[in-house]
Amino acid sequence: MTREILISEVGPRDGLQSIKTIMPTPAKKAWITALAASGLREIEVGSFVPPHLLPQLADTAEIVAHALTIPHLTVAVLVPNRHGAEAAIKAGAHKLTIPFSASETHSLKNVRRTHAQMLDEVRSIVALLRALPANRRPKFEGGMSTAFGCTYEGDVPADKVVRLAQELREAGCDEVGLSDSVGYANPAQIRDLVVRVRDVVGRDAFAGLHLHNTRGLGLANVVAGLEVGVEIFDSSMAGIGGCPFAPGATGNIVTEDLVFMLESMGLHTGVDLTKLFEARKILAAAVPTEELYGYVPAAGLPLGYRASAAGAR
Repeated sequence: MTREILISEVGPRDGLQSIKTIMPTPAKKAWITALAASGLREIEVGSFVPPHLLPQLADTAEIVAHALTIPHLTVAVLVPNRHGAEAAIKAGAHKLTIPFSASETHSLKNVRRTHAQMLDEVRSIVALLRALPANRRPKFEGGMSTAFGCTYEGDVPADKVVRLAQELREAGCDEVGLSDSVGYANPAQIRDLVVRVRDVVGRDAFAGLHLHNTRGLGLANVVAGLEVGVEIFDSSMAGIGGCPFAPGATGNIVTEDLVFMLESMGLHTGVDLTKLFEARKILAAAVPTEELYGYVPAAGLPLGYRASAAGAR
């Protein structure tokens, strides 16, 4: 394995939205700057949702403005609807992701929309984006939440996920990603569903995997994704985050552990672990009462560790 892997850091959005502490805006800016300095090329910096719902992300517009000053960084945000998309476009974000739950029950809990209503929302956002000049048009992803299972419905049939992924592409999403929002996925399921969804949306339109470590299978699921050619993975520094609308869904995969595993396997992430640990210090100082996770930060790098030859700086 010598290919390049893109890690999309979601801590400033998925991580912070799921903890009680409200991280001060200056600390967020310093943290995002440090994350980018470690070599991370894409960061989901916030979500355009009503502040009363997620006060942790009330400063997203200001955070986007700061992130846009960092060279070579793709600035991503979550948008639940057209109103959020309008705010994201105004702020200048490079990438918009709409959460589209494969489980309709989860969709109603999360965004208060049925599948049909969400597809209408997608079409409305697509029309909005296509009215923009091409050079001002952000990428638009349909992020399929609960694609591998749901705490409300249990099993989510793969055929249903494949059909909805195809409908998202037909509605105009540039790409479609799969999310194990509640940590139900296993490696066999990852391999099967990735191949099936990629077949209907197109290899270039598959946006990668958003995995959680709720039941300890996060990195095993990454390896399964690698085996079928996935090259984009979401992760969160210190494993913070989850889904506030899904009981028991805690723990994104840990960025630090993910980088270590990939580089140890000879894959190129472009991320410097030493600098990543420095960014973690900013997070720890800003949210001192929150539990931070990660095996590699706790144990340290093994004696003689070197980043992959492709990724060495």
